[in-house]
Amino acid sequence: MTTTSPASDHVLLVDDDRDIRDLVSAYLEKNGLRVTTAPTGRHMRQLLETAGPFDLIILDLMLPGEDGLTLCRDLRAGKFKTTPIIMLTARGDETDRVLGLEMGADDYMPKPFAARELLARIKSVLRRTRMLPPNMRSSEEARFLAFGEWRLDTAERVLLDQEGVMVSLSGAEYRLLRVLVDHPQKVLSRDQILSITQGREAELFERSIDLMISRLRKCLNDDAREPRYIKTVRSEGYVFAAQVEAQDV
Repeated sequence: MTTTSPASDHVLLVDDDRDIRDLVSAYLEKNGLRVTTAPTGRHMRQLLETAGPFDLIILDLMLPGEDGLTLCRDLRAGKFKTTPIIMLTARGDETDRVLGLEMGADDYMPKPFAARELLARIKSVLRRTRMLPPNMRSSEEARFLAFGEWRLDTAERVLLDQEGVMVSLSGAEYRLLRVLVDHPQKVLSRDQILSITQGREAELFERSIDLMISRLRKCLNDDAREPRYIKTVRSEGYVFAAQVEAQDV
C-alpha cells in the first residue's frame, strides 16, 4: 500500500494471486493512482472500514472463501453500493460475465489482461460514474422513489406494491428501472440506457435490452400493448411516463 498524491484516485485491488497484486498495483501507482491490495474478501471488508474511502474496487471472481460474485452482491446491498466495481476472472464463460454485471459490477476484465487496458477501463468507469446526470445523483439520498401504485426501495433494491408486498428484482432489472425512474418523461435511447447501466460491456446486453424491458413491464403489471409506465418510442427508445416522487419513508 503506497500513496502517490492526496488528489490521486484510491483503488482497492482484491485478488488472491500475489503476483497479480504486485504487478498491477505497481503499474497503477506508476500511472498516478493510489492502490491498496487485499488477498481475500475478509481482508477487503477490513480495509473498506479502515483504509478507505476508495474510489473504485477491482474484484477477482475466484477468491478463497467468499467468491467475487457474493462480495459484489453484498457491496451493492450495503453502504458501498455506489462504489464502482470492475470484476476480474480467469473464466471465459459469458454466463459469468452476465452474473457479475447483474450483481452490480460496472465492468468486467477476463484474465489474462494487459495492465494498460485495465488502467483505461478504470479511467472510463470513474469518468462514467462522475458524469451521471444530476437528478440521478440527488435521488440517491431518497430511500423510496414512488410512482403510480409502486415504490422502489433504493436501499433494499426491491419494488413494493400498495400493500407493501415485495417484488424482487435482479441486479440488471434494478439498474434499468432506476435509470428510467431517474429520468421520467425523458426519451432514452438504448445507447443511453446501456452506457449508464453497463458501460464497456454494453454490447453484451444490447440484444437483451428489449427483453429486460418486457420483464420489467411484467413486474409492474404494465400492459405491453397500452403501457402505463414504460412506453416505447418508435425508432428512438423508451420513456418512463409516470410522475416520480422521492420519499424518505
